[in-house]
Formats: sequence, C-alpha cells, structure tokens
Amino acid sequence: MQTVRVGVAGATGYAGQELLAILSRHPRVSLTAAMSSGTGQTELPRLAGVWNGRVEPLSIDQLAEAAAAFLALPDEITAEIAPALMARGVRVFDLSGTFRLRDAEQRAQWYPPAPDGAAAAAVYGLPEHHREALPDASLVACPGCYPTAAILALRPLVTAGLLTGDLVVDAKSGISGAGKTPSERTHFSATHGNVAAYKVFTHRHAAEIEQELQAPVTFVPHLVPLDRGILETIYARLRPGAGAREVEATLRAAYDDAAFVRLRGATLPEIRDVAHTNFCDIGWSAHDDGRLVVVACLDNLVKGAAGQAVQAFNIAFGLDERDGLR
Repeated sequence: MQTVRVGVAGATGYAGQELLAILSRHPRVSLTAAMSSGTGQTELPRLAGVWNGRVEPLSIDQLAEAAAAFLALPDEITAEIAPALMARGVRVFDLSGTFRLRDAEQRAQWYPPAPDGAAAAAVYGLPEHHREALPDASLVACPGCYPTAAILALRPLVTAGLLTGDLVVDAKSGISGAGKTPSERTHFSATHGNVAAYKVFTHRHAAEIEQELQAPVTFVPHLVPLDRGILETIYARLRPGAGAREVEATLRAAYDDAAFVRLRGATLPEIRDVAHTNFCDIGWSAHDDGRLVVVACLDNLVKGAAGQAVQAFNIAFGLDERDGLR
C-alpha cells in the first residue's frame, strides 16, 4: 500500500499533538518529521508509544522532503514558511488563520502580511462545502473552530433562501481553543467556575463566517471551563411559509452523505457526544411563528482543527476521507 510522506510543524501545541496522534495511526501516511515552532527539542510524554516522543527544531529543508506538510504554527511564521514550501512542491495544510480570508483588506486587518500569490492559491478547507477544489489545491487554509460549526449549520439554509433577518451565533468554547500559551484569561483560576463573553464585534472568526455565508452575522464567543469542545446556539428567523420540514429537508440534502456531519433533528447535540471525534452534530427547533434555533457542536481540536485538516488531506490525495479518523 502506497503511503504519503508527511511532516508536521508546530507539533508541541494542542492541535499539533492531535495531528501527531491522528497521523501516527493513519494507514496511508508515513510520518517523517515532527517539529516545534522554534529551535528547541521537546519530549511529548502523552504520545509515547505513538510517536517517538521527540519533536525536532523547525527546519524548512526537512519539511520539504515530505509530499505534504501540516502547519500548526503562529500566523507570522506560517506567512513565511507556507510559500517557501509551496515553491518546493510541498502541499501545505495550514491550521493557522493566515490564508483563510480571500479579501485582501480583510486579511490585512486580522492577519500578518503574506505573499499575494500564496493567498490567491489558498483553498478554504471545509470539506463538506469545498470538496471539489481540494484535489488540485497546493495550499489548504483549514477553517477555524468557531466558523466550522457555524458554517456547517447555516450555509445550506442561507443558500436555500430559508432565512431572513439577523443571524446570531452564541458560541461557547473550551479553553484549549485559546491555544497552549497561557494568559490572564485562560489561567485555571480565571476560568474555573466561570463563563465569560469576549471580543464581541472584534473576533476575527466573524469575518471568516461572513465570508462563507455571504451574510452579516452577530457572533458572540464565550469561554467555558472545559478543556475541549465547542457548542453554538444559533438564532435565526425563517422566511414566510418555511418551517421545520423545510429546514430538515435542506440539511439532509446537504449532509446525508457527509461522513462527519450528524443531523440530530429535535435531539439537540451536546459536547460530550462529539469530544475526541471528527464529527459535527447539528440539531434544530423551529417555532410556528418562524423563529429558528440551531445547535451545532464539535471538538475544537479535532473537527475544529487537526481532524478536519486530515480529512481535507485525505480528499486532496484521493484517499478515503475517514482514514485515520474512524
């Protein structure tokens, strides 16, 4: 069985360690390199017996020996490394936000400068809605965790013209969504027993959601005292004449064949149902007066990051999209 040579950079972070765990068990991957985002070597006791436990310093030359590179690096490092790898024929799967936004002005507002050529080549890596573009992609910009849940829940309904008026996404995330580097906001003493809204109207994921929906969204993120998981409660209004039947028919037409989207109907999903999996679960409830509530949840480190990147990789290389993720 032919395998694909793969390297991982940024392997010491939360998403990077998830990548190593998934790729190490992938039947069609030869994992050739695991690197940090800097110069030091690092042991990863959590992955002992899965990976060899050592992460090497970042090296473009070593990454360039692979056919595909997964980058779980800070935005400013990705902006330099991704184009260099592409120039050497390596297909890049980027978990940062550097190349997600197609509009240059929006990208400049939220992310560090990156070469226009690389940005223009980037494919937004949400497999359920951009599958056809992945096989030819040299750079896959893997979606953010918050946008993945919101877009999967809303895009079919928006595209079908079922919704009217404001869209409100009330999102709650476990602490690992903030990354591994601690801050005053993410210390145990600040998060334990607490729920807090943050970055209202100033969270960069809002631009990503609006890009994919082509509609304005009021996005309010919250930190909750969990290690992982995202649950979004989405409020919308149905156009006159539409109801629960149309919502279900539209979502089933979009996702009945989707490997990693589970439609729960009136049984609203919970984080514990999706933790440590690559599934996004979606449930909904429609009122007779046209009010609609959609609940979507996923694991922010898997379907919201590493798992989704591997799913996109599988499609890009013509593999079963479930490989490594079953």
